[in-house]
Amino acid sequence: MSRKYEEDADDLGAVMNLDHSVVLQEARMFNETPIRPRQSRLLLAKIVFLLYRGDSMSTTEATNLFFSITKLFQCKDMALRQMVYLTIKELSTISEDVIMVTSSLMKDMQPTSEITYRANAIRALCKIVDPSMLPGIERFLKGAIVEKSPLIASAALVSSLHLFNEAKDVVRRWGNEVGEALNGKSLSSNSSFFGSSSSQGQVVSTSNIVQYHAIGLLYAIRQHDRMAVLKLVQSFSGQNKGSGGWLGGGASSSVLRSNAAQVMLIRYAVRVMESDGSLVPQLHALLEEWIRHRSDMVSLEAARAVCQLKDVTDKQLTAAVNALQLFLSSPKAVVRFAAIRTLNVLARTHAEAVQPCNVDMEGLITDSNRSVATFAITTLLKTGNEASVERLMKQMQGFMAEISDEFKIIVAEAVRSLCSKFPAKHGLFLGFLSGVLRDEGGYEFKRAAIEAIVDLAKHVAECREVALGHLCEFIEDCEFTKLSVRVLHFLGDEGPATARPTVYIRHIYNRVVLENAVVRAAAVSALAKFGAAPKADAALQRSVRVLLTRCLDDRDDEVRDRAAWGLRMTGAEQTRSRYVRDDSTFSLAVLERRLVEYCADPQAAKRSHFDFAGVPRVSRAQEEETRHRVRLDAMDQVLTGSALSTSAAAAKDDVPQSAEEERSMDNKLLAAIPELAAFGEQPLVSSQRAVELTESETEYVVRCVKHVYERHVVFQFDVTNTIAEQVLEQVEVAMESDDIDGLLQPVVAVSIPVLRYDAPGTAYVAFERLTDDIPAASFACTLKFIVKECDPATGEPEEGDDGFDDDYSLEAVDLGPGDFMQPTYIPDSDALWESLEGGESIETFALSSFESIEECITKVCDLLNMCPLEGALSPRSKAAHKAAFTGKWMGRAKTVARTRMTYQKGAGVTMELTVRSEDPAVSELVVSAIA
Repeated sequence: MSRKYEEDADDLGAVMNLDHSVVLQEARMFNETPIRPRQSRLLLAKIVFLLYRGDSMSTTEATNLFFSITKLFQCKDMALRQMVYLTIKELSTISEDVIMVTSSLMKDMQPTSEITYRANAIRALCKIVDPSMLPGIERFLKGAIVEKSPLIASAALVSSLHLFNEAKDVVRRWGNEVGEALNGKSLSSNSSFFGSSSSQGQVVSTSNIVQYHAIGLLYAIRQHDRMAVLKLVQSFSGQNKGSGGWLGGGASSSVLRSNAAQVMLIRYAVRVMESDGSLVPQLHALLEEWIRHRSDMVSLEAARAVCQLKDVTDKQLTAAVNALQLFLSSPKAVVRFAAIRTLNVLARTHAEAVQPCNVDMEGLITDSNRSVATFAITTLLKTGNEASVERLMKQMQGFMAEISDEFKIIVAEAVRSLCSKFPAKHGLFLGFLSGVLRDEGGYEFKRAAIEAIVDLAKHVAECREVALGHLCEFIEDCEFTKLSVRVLHFLGDEGPATARPTVYIRHIYNRVVLENAVVRAAAVSALAKFGAAPKADAALQRSVRVLLTRCLDDRDDEVRDRAAWGLRMTGAEQTRSRYVRDDSTFSLAVLERRLVEYCADPQAAKRSHFDFAGVPRVSRAQEEETRHRVRLDAMDQVLTGSALSTSAAAAKDDVPQSAEEERSMDNKLLAAIPELAAFGEQPLVSSQRAVELTESETEYVVRCVKHVYERHVVFQFDVTNTIAEQVLEQVEVAMESDDIDGLLQPVVAVSIPVLRYDAPGTAYVAFERLTDDIPAASFACTLKFIVKECDPATGEPEEGDDGFDDDYSLEAVDLGPGDFMQPTYIPDSDALWESLEGGESIETFALSSFESIEECITKVCDLLNMCPLEGALSPRSKAAHKAAFTGKWMGRAKTVARTRMTYQKGAGVTMELTVRSEDPAVSELVVSAIA
């Protein structure tokens, strides 16, 4: 056995060390006579390996090699011929004149050839054929699709699916043949296009893989025709037996014998449900029938589909959960894994529906497959109560060393989610997390555990100091620089506010002495935060300054610079308050984009310095809230099993654009339109959120964004066409105002020339302000356009179709004082409030229609369109609440608003609104936004 293993290892080493030039020299063998099949086959394998390994090959080399290989068609060795087909397919993308081999491939497709030749010849021919030449071999492929031999039929179907993207119109004509292959029929019971199927004495295979390939191709052909897809689902669902189906008509005897094809049919049914909500009841009943299918594969897919439906109720989930519960006791590990993973995903949104499976899942905690055990225990943590958490955590500790890092991450994220669900169990969670930090593990796993401890320290005040202690212990022996920096940054933020900050200073300074330059620099910054903290007494500041002074002799310039900065910050109260204690920060996404634009413009530096005043600021609480939301989304991906690898974990960092990023992109589009660019370099105020003017399920989806200039107001309409069979031209929005005072006058309307399916376009309507008064108006909006029918596949309108005029009513758009306010976080709003005492306006409102303070404060924030300060939108009492907001009127005049609210049942909310602004007239305008 050992000798055989050594020989295999030697062969593998020889293959891995192949030299490109040597292999090309050996290829001269193909020109020799007679042909040596075995040596040629091995050489072809080397060539394919080089291509798969990513070695580059010039066009000349590939072409010469390609035509040398074609000489091997003279040999009848079957194994060699298969390697020839494979190599030709791989070389066809980089060689020239490959179409010349078509005659040899067509010869192998004849009925006198071996079945293996014919199937592989079809695959190779479809790989090298040009789409313009496809009609010439169309009859060959149509005949092959209905061949009795599954080997030939599957090769033709899969090749046709690859050709579909390049020649949709040609492949669509093969729908009848694909339907016959799907139904298990042939053009003739005795013969096919290629001649007698029994001429070679072949045995017709009972494999059903042809149906799987056929249904995939048939769906690709019909995917843009919703009714055709619906009929496809109906024909093979078994629901059409009897007098008729959902769509009427006669019954069909079509049967899908392939379980893989049944799985694809389930997925198509779900897509129909997503596109047409009226068919949900019928298709949901069909899914329940599939759940009772005799095949585990089909039943699991149907149950998973039901669990992933939008707005599914616990009652609708009953059949799926019952089936998954039965699968939990399956002797097959793969079935148990699929069932528990589906329940794990479902438990995130419907924990109560999964609770009946708790007893079965507890039995899986000791499953021999540790992946199944991991999902079982994390699902139980989601569905269990506070009393069962401790028992589950103890069981989890027993197998942490036996599972891979991917599943350790899932466990850490599950514990992290429990920290907010059961804060009273913080001691138990901290003990578990600190224990896993001492175990062996990779970066992603340790990072997940660290973030869980950080969340506990932030949101559960009782365990903050204990959590900081565990983090200090971790960095004493941390092998990951990024994690050390993360912990030191957190210690610098939270440590100064604790009762004994000196405890953490000792651990931080140890990093200055023992770690690399990156960690030392982070430690110096953390020390500076201790010295600059509001609670830092004189003795503590002196100690920190002594430590920072020692860091001035560090061998790394970054560490020295940070130490010098820290000494200056801790020595001057005014500087410390401005740069260290200020709790505001720039919106980093907008700052990055503005800097990139500034650096990309060669003339920008000559005109002026970079203007930081134009970059919006946010409070650190808002920034942390945004990061927390992103972390929750990432946590959901990990817990639902959609990111079980580090590469997937890296991919999940891609988050949607923020409101500031969207507005920055809008400003670029506005500046590119000459009529609108004349209004100003960029809007003074832009809407933070788009207003939806239609439902998301309608034929045309429209949303509106408002931009305010010095003397103009621009309405931006983002329009999406959701009908695949239509192309819209000359799309514009007609707006009629109820402005009886004549404060606005329409001046510019920019239409969308062509609006294709699922390709958003933007139309604009601009009004000029005739006076300095702030208009308050409502606009009736109508979408007007020319409709033309088109081919859903190409999106091109039909020839000779002039189209017809049509319109579509939209929701009204309101314009009020809040649209002229830019929500902006203003640091030290208390000092600004005191300085603006002269420009104050006060009003009391009786808001009887609101049922709670939380509902009222959310509506007030929307009307004022100002930035809520910390705690403004989170009332701690149901009876009374205070809130503060900041903003800039027309992007210039700083404004602060404060509210006091009380709530009484039956009387609603009573609110006192006080507004102060640098412009006294603005205060009254802001108050009028509520009235």
